[in-house]
Amino acid sequence: MCSTCGCSDDAHVLLIDPTSEHRHESHQEHRHDHNHDHHHHDHDDHARDDNKRTIRLEHDLLAKNNLLAEGNRGWFAGREILALNLMSSPGAGKTTLLERTLRDLGAELEISVIEGDQETARDALRIRETGCKVVQINTGSGCHLDAQMISDAMRSLNPAPRSIMMIENVGNLVCPALFDLGEAAKVVIMSTTEGEDKPLKYPHMFRVCKLMILSKVDLLQHLQFDVDRCLEFARQVNPTLEILQVSAVTGDGLEGWYGWLRSLIAQRATAEL
Repeated sequence: MCSTCGCSDDAHVLLIDPTSEHRHESHQEHRHDHNHDHHHHDHDDHARDDNKRTIRLEHDLLAKNNLLAEGNRGWFAGREILALNLMSSPGAGKTTLLERTLRDLGAELEISVIEGDQETARDALRIRETGCKVVQINTGSGCHLDAQMISDAMRSLNPAPRSIMMIENVGNLVCPALFDLGEAAKVVIMSTTEGEDKPLKYPHMFRVCKLMILSKVDLLQHLQFDVDRCLEFARQVNPTLEILQVSAVTGDGLEGWYGWLRSLIAQRATAEL
């Protein structure tokens, strides 16, 4: 059990071949280092010791993850791969946005995808329909991807040099924000079907992200959602946050998203000169 959030860590990787119906399940399981304490304490001093131990384990776990993330970052840099970590609550539209992006930019940019979900390969199969190279990570009862999972998956995925690798994280606005995966940038997708106060309720998620995508803007006419208030809350949490409003269904605002991707590629190229 993960000491940071209490979730399990029984993750496994499914290799999805975009050219066939075959799937291969990796038997390499990722495990955290754990300290299982089955003793029950009734005294306050023991309770305080347990709290200190929990904080230490959380610190050690995140420190280990950050070290692995730096290894991932070096692996990406050596191959000039632009890795992006896409995060949101369940149902915000990450997969739909990815599908539209892959279909619109597939002829221009080489993109591969790591899909993260607790169970099933449904999203990876949707991505495969676009012709994109994809790997599915199932986290079991785990609520986030971590650097070790990405390390295992990206070596199976083997993204092409000078390409883009999109990581669709498990739907959750809490723990995914805590775990560095080695990505170049974090992106949060928030939909108009959620409350406009999400940035205030989950500030760390919006604070660590470079870009916020407000999705499903085509539904605004049917909803009581105050866009200006939402953007005000987001910038209150993160004044430097870039914000785009898009609909993956109608295509509204997608050129801004595509332009943002192209600008990151251009920045990388300039840094290499």
